[in-house]
Amino acid sequence: MSDWLISLEGTQAGHQLALALALMAAFLHAIFGALQKGRHDPWLSRGAIDASYGLMATPFALFVVPWPEPHMWPIFAAVWAIHVAYKCLQALAYTKGAYTVVYPVVRGTGPLFTVIGAYVLFGEVFTLIQWLGVATLLAGIFGLALYNLRNLESERDTLHLAMGLAVATGLLVALYTTYDAYGIRATADPFTFLAWFFMIDGATLPWFAYRRWRNMENRPAPGPLMVRGFFGGLIAFASFGSVMMATRLDKVGEAAVLRETSTVFAALIGWLVLKETVGPRRIALMALIALGAVIVEMGG
Repeated sequence: MSDWLISLEGTQAGHQLALALALMAAFLHAIFGALQKGRHDPWLSRGAIDASYGLMATPFALFVVPWPEPHMWPIFAAVWAIHVAYKCLQALAYTKGAYTVVYPVVRGTGPLFTVIGAYVLFGEVFTLIQWLGVATLLAGIFGLALYNLRNLESERDTLHLAMGLAVATGLLVALYTTYDAYGIRATADPFTFLAWFFMIDGATLPWFAYRRWRNMENRPAPGPLMVRGFFGGLIAFASFGSVMMATRLDKVGEAAVLRETSTVFAALIGWLVLKETVGPRRIALMALIALGAVIVEMGG
């Protein structure tokens, strides 16, 4: 399968597959974010998810995929550091602010800086029409965040801190997107990068989560938390794995922008699952996000 995927790099078929992978990653990432922000403490949810996908990836990394080349070890070390910082800021932002406010700000900040990073690192250039699409998508995302902000009834005392954390998290989203793309392109077999990434990435946050759980006065039952972690781990494989593979097959910037249609799915999840209100204005803003993604794709 690796040889087949590698053969698609830079082809029209690879472009179409990258498009499908980026959109699938968008849908799954919204579910992933809702799992982390759900009824459990975000630190505990993320720790359970990381433990699950780290354990599931270990046998594949050690016994199935080819061993990483020597030059990959510094890359894995940098990837680990970036993702730990991202997850800590994400959990802090979810602790301090509402999901429908924090999530759009994080996802809106990320693609703009990813497009810039892809230009610097990979020499990717967007057309004028594609930049119009980026602007349209960002207008919808930040408009959605502002609308949610105006109608927020709780957590206002920590709102400014949550917004600052969300912007910082978005910058790290851009950093990990571009650096992960660099990493998955630096190894001969993309599945080597994916398996080792998930094994290494899943080894840190569970320890923080366990210490937090142990120090809680009212500890949540571990059973439901582990179930959430198991399903979150499966979603993480499909979501993060899909967008990483998309960045190897095609342009990093386009994959990053298309993934941010996850904000549309996140708003729908917030409405259907978390019982947060959705009205005609939010629907219009979600349509604006989708339109921006279509412009980016059609303008390339």
